[in-house]
Amino acid sequence: MTKYIFVTGGVTSSLGKGIIAASLAKLLQARGYSATIQKFDPYINVDPGTLNPYEHGECFVTDDGAETDLDLGHYERFLNTPTSQANNVTTGRVYQYVINKEREGAFLGKTVQVIPHITDEIKRRIRLLGNENKYDVVITELGGTVGDIESLPYIEAVRQLKWELGNENCIVIHLTLIPYLKAAKELKTKPTQHSVKMLSENGVHPDIIVCRTEEPLYNDLKKKIALFCNVRPEAVIEARDADTIYGVPIEMMLEKLDVISLKLLEMPLGNEPDLSKWKEFLTKLRYPKSKITVGLIGKYVELQDAYKSILESLIHAGAVNECKVEVRNIHSEYLTPENAAEKLQNLDAVLVAPGFGSRGIEGKIDAIRYARENNIPFFGICLGMQCAAVEFARNILGLKDAHSTEMNPDTANPVIHLMDEQKDIQHKGGTMRLGTYDCELAQGSRLSGIYGKHLIQERHRHRYEFNNNYLEAFEQAGMLPAGKNPSTGLVEVIELKDHPFFVGTQFHPEYKSTVETPHPLFVAFVKAAKAHQEHKKEEATFEKNLSHG
Repeated sequence: MTKYIFVTGGVTSSLGKGIIAASLAKLLQARGYSATIQKFDPYINVDPGTLNPYEHGECFVTDDGAETDLDLGHYERFLNTPTSQANNVTTGRVYQYVINKEREGAFLGKTVQVIPHITDEIKRRIRLLGNENKYDVVITELGGTVGDIESLPYIEAVRQLKWELGNENCIVIHLTLIPYLKAAKELKTKPTQHSVKMLSENGVHPDIIVCRTEEPLYNDLKKKIALFCNVRPEAVIEARDADTIYGVPIEMMLEKLDVISLKLLEMPLGNEPDLSKWKEFLTKLRYPKSKITVGLIGKYVELQDAYKSILESLIHAGAVNECKVEVRNIHSEYLTPENAAEKLQNLDAVLVAPGFGSRGIEGKIDAIRYARENNIPFFGICLGMQCAAVEFARNILGLKDAHSTEMNPDTANPVIHLMDEQKDIQHKGGTMRLGTYDCELAQGSRLSGIYGKHLIQERHRHRYEFNNNYLEAFEQAGMLPAGKNPSTGLVEVIELKDHPFFVGTQFHPEYKSTVETPHPLFVAFVKAAKAHQEHKKEEATFEKNLSHG
């Protein structure tokens, strides 16, 4: 029988429930168990696809085209296994399903209520992955914080499941904060006690308490938490602030989070966790042999979570190259032809990020022009690739009014235009080109060398595409279509001939990069940035020697 673990949060949000869930799943996986993680979000949106990145960070896309919470990215990066539509559920999706059933008459005229109808649907979705018989353990992260009014149906569903399945098949891990008061030089347990009390008042008692803390928890403090919160002392887990999220599985292993979880679930401990590959990655991450600076050109740079998968992919690629990747955030809205050189000249590479809308577009185009003209490694993703096409059309092909119809519907030279199947769509949610599609790489292209094969599968999230009417002109001027969709002929990748590294992808390679399988495009990009840095040093040394005669 599949076992279920629930991860709830208290005291404050953003404590890292997703990282704790992913770390525990990684440890169980390392012991030989099959595990998956799902996220239940209490907001009314059906999915994060229509949310502004400032609201909820990036929207992560799965192979099957689900627009999901960014925590699913963590799950995939830790476990190295893909997630799906079933791994992310929102209150909006639950209510939508129940209301549609009510409209169909499926409830036979009964009054539809939160209990049992909404809670039954939550329970059904919780058990969906377990019913596949593919997983020994399903870990469910409940978004929000205990005490939030929108979280109550989820807490009630967990209470019912614990009663239905039994304590040996279903446990609850509660993540809380132990604040450190500097003035008193004291760690305080009262917020945790109140959080556990609130959870218990709703009928759910935690089996394990994970305590986020800046300072180490001494034994007497752990005993105090255990006593007042009615758990075993060994079930009080310290979660100190880590230098990297990838260090958390090791910390949780030392705290025996996996051991206590398996004991409570009455499961054999299995093998000692084999984390040799993980530790090797951590060593390379913590002790790099060199450092490069990549400029991230975007319009949501104030919020790091807006580009979470890109930042993590650069970390993975940096470790492969034994190189620390320092990311310099550059707001595209404030980039101009006049200040581009000043802001970009000290970079080793330029990455133009995805996005929607016209704000900051001209700044992205200015950054791409500077990278192209100065032979700086360039990587454009989705809108970044489209901006590269616009820049090339304007400044190389001489089409000064070239643009995307997303930004200028009346442009005379729409080098980027709306996909045919998108033209009649009125509703925005879940209607883009989403999920994994094939891409055939051109023989002899830089990309086919990077991937080491000619047919690849990558994830998409866009409405606009390269206009093939301009393809011949682009090719003749040196901008090559390095990859196309074999069934539609859509250009998926462009690369510039006679440039150290100039690549634009319509797809999102960052969604598929993991610790164990870093994405080859990011690995090649970081490698190119290192080579550019070395070239700059050699030029500087040559000029210095020249000036000294």
